[in-house]
Amino acid sequence: MFTRVRLSSLPGSALLAPVLLVAAAPLLVSAQAAPAWAGSELAQLTIHERLIIRIPRVSPMRARATPITPVWREKKGPHCVEMKSLTGAAISEDGDVDLIVEGVRRIRAKLDDECPAMNFYSGFYLKPTADGKICARRDLLRSRSGSRCGIDRFRKLVAAK
Repeated sequence: MFTRVRLSSLPGSALLAPVLLVAAAPLLVSAQAAPAWAGSELAQLTIHERLIIRIPRVSPMRARATPITPVWREKKGPHCVEMKSLTGAAISEDGDVDLIVEGVRRIRAKLDDECPAMNFYSGFYLKPTADGKICARRDLLRSRSGSRCGIDRFRKLVAAK
């Protein structure tokens, strides 16, 4: 099957060609054009979006010597409140959080029993939801100190006459 060939029987050029090819191979490989991205460093960047809405605590007016605080009556409230309509918050005397809606209306967030409202004196955070609402028995108020409290229900506040 195989034919034996003696090197001495080959002509000089037939022996020289493989030797030159082996010697020139590294030069041929290095002579190729460098790819466009050669010399560049590759990296991967992943961005995770986190958005937290901070609701500031509204302090009482300081212009008057004796501020007049209205007396509020609670009425049946909504199950959910639009987050974009919240403009501030205040802590009630009962230990609940009063949400100021659109700068005029007030809705009281009745917190779970084990949540002291004193955690929310410096404001609190709301985590945005897919529907853009904060709902009772679903969402949490997060204090700046890290504690969390669930909302038991909302009550609409009207000024007593």
